[in-house]
Amino acid sequence: MAKRDFYEVLGVAKNASDDEIKKAYRKLAMKYHPDRNPDSKGAEDKFKEAKEAYEMLSDPQKREAYDRYGHAGVDPNMGGGGFGGQGGFADAFGDIFGDIFGNQRGGRGGPQVYRGADLRYNLEISLEQAANGFDTTIRVPSWDSCDTCHGSGAKPGTSPVTCTTCGGHGQVRMQQGFFSIQQTCPKCHGSGKMIPEPCTTCSGTGRIKRTKTLEVKIPAGIDDGMRIRSSGNGEPGMNGGPPGDLYVEIHIKPHPVFQRDGDDLHCEMPISFAKAALGGEIEVPTLGGKVSFTVPEGTQSGKTFRLRGKGIKGVRSGYAGDLFCHVVVETPVKLTERQKELLRELDQLTVEGGAKHSPQSKSWKDKVKEFFE
Repeated sequence: MAKRDFYEVLGVAKNASDDEIKKAYRKLAMKYHPDRNPDSKGAEDKFKEAKEAYEMLSDPQKREAYDRYGHAGVDPNMGGGGFGGQGGFADAFGDIFGDIFGNQRGGRGGPQVYRGADLRYNLEISLEQAANGFDTTIRVPSWDSCDTCHGSGAKPGTSPVTCTTCGGHGQVRMQQGFFSIQQTCPKCHGSGKMIPEPCTTCSGTGRIKRTKTLEVKIPAGIDDGMRIRSSGNGEPGMNGGPPGDLYVEIHIKPHPVFQRDGDDLHCEMPISFAKAALGGEIEVPTLGGKVSFTVPEGTQSGKTFRLRGKGIKGVRSGYAGDLFCHVVVETPVKLTERQKELLRELDQLTVEGGAKHSPQSKSWKDKVKEFFE
């Protein structure tokens, strides 16, 4: 099968800079690396394809040959460039290796330092709370140092020992082709230490799970799905690494009256048949209290009235949205004989008055007539 264009593989333009090419390769390598997709042959093939593309385009001489002659210019079997200097490719692979196997820091002579994982907390609030903002407290899981072993993970009276697999470095090297790859030690998981006799309280982890109470400020105008970041309140790091963050994700409960659409609000407004026909003043609820406005004579069901500034002022908005009231003309039910008699009389008078009383009905009948003719 013919090879794809190297620029197409990396998803960059032919005039892309070296940094753009490197960034594109890092992204693909992290996504398709075999260690992240152990059972996917397709991901492995895409990783190899991206690796080859970057190897060629990161070398100025190979890139120039590829730009002039295509794949033939870099195919060693066709007299093109070989797989000589790996400089750029090896450097990029080293840069992304830490990203592929986790956020980690640390020198070659010591165990790796890992940042703690981020946590998510789902917080359900009302529409009124979202519109006005409020302060609240939440309880989240946390890890504290074990009181029995004082964080060592070892049974009292014993101590951790140096890992025999990595010699206390927390890392081991593996040879893969012409690569020498450094990985986290599978035996001590990067700590550089082993615990022959684990603490019975914390099972050798050196920490125990507890809950802590945090104060969270919910800003006015926050919308469904938005997140509030609480720095450093995620899981603790490993080997002295920094803790992760806590993200409070907002979920707004359904409201009995209003539906939110961005900064705007919508509501249905039932009115009587008489009010729709005669018009008049009505009261409408808003998040800030009741307001009155006049419904014009002859209002039809489905008519929408817009109340400016009666919506919600969003977190990033300079002004409040609007409230849209959708009229629903309510048909009377369970009528008395007198009420029915009056309605029949009204209907008769309306028919006798002609199309001026029912313009929509007249228009619809004309369209039906044209359709059948």
